[in-house]
Amino acid sequence: MNEIPKIMAIQDMSGVGRCSLTVIIPIMSALGCQVCPLPTAILSNHSEFKKFYFCDFTEHMEEYYSYWEKNNFWFDCVYSGFIGSGDQIDIILGIIDKVKGKNNKALIVVDPVMGDHGFTYATYNDEMITKMSHLVEKADIITPNLTEASILLGKKYCDEKVTLPQVKEYLKELCSLGPKISVITGAITKEGKHVNVCYNSEEDKFWLAPFNYVNKRYPGTGDLFTSLFLGYYMKGKSLPEAMEEAARFVSLSVLISYEAEAPSSEGVIFEKIMKELYNEISEYKYTSI
Repeated sequence: MNEIPKIMAIQDMSGVGRCSLTVIIPIMSALGCQVCPLPTAILSNHSEFKKFYFCDFTEHMEEYYSYWEKNNFWFDCVYSGFIGSGDQIDIILGIIDKVKGKNNKALIVVDPVMGDHGFTYATYNDEMITKMSHLVEKADIITPNLTEASILLGKKYCDEKVTLPQVKEYLKELCSLGPKISVITGAITKEGKHVNVCYNSEEDKFWLAPFNYVNKRYPGTGDLFTSLFLGYYMKGKSLPEAMEEAARFVSLSVLISYEAEAPSSEGVIFEKIMKELYNEISEYKYTSI
């Protein structure tokens, strides 16, 4: 791996609204990574605003990437998030093969952004879900929420509240799809604790990390979490440590945004607390399960 890991971030770019690339680039850069964006779409602002400009970048993605090939660029990681079409998934699958051809140790991270709270996003259909499963198969690490885990596994979504045996079964089944590591974000135990959970299939180990929950929704917090998690992991943090560090910063970002009465449509005001990225946890609370 390079001294400064080079991360190919295949995501959309929203000019206003803290999500996708406008979160990934500053956060991962601050954690010591070089972020190289490959846009899937360019938006004036994210789609939770009533009016927005949208430019689909699908037809440009392969040519854009071809110049990275011509310049013989080398990547330590490919990280994909929200994807707008089945064609884009096909393109990303081809890019992953080319990246792996140059660096077979390149880490492939897929955040399968498909839905939340039991609902699949309107942009996803059966074909897209099938193609996403092919992308997940190529991944080393995936970071779905419980809704997305249910979609990938073809299970009926029941509730955000889960028992530990249930969540361990989900994590193991997700890894059986291809990834070595699966992380499920934003689950709630039957006792009402908010937790993130992960599983490393190569070590056959499960971990659970609680986090402070603030009952206020902000777009882009999923992008923030995965960027933090990956950034800390690339820095050498263990899997559960990276998961707990990421959740700590997200929770703090939500709390200060809520207390400041910041407009929820513009995401969390993480810029105010960037120094907290370096105030790492002195005593971790994660447990093996």
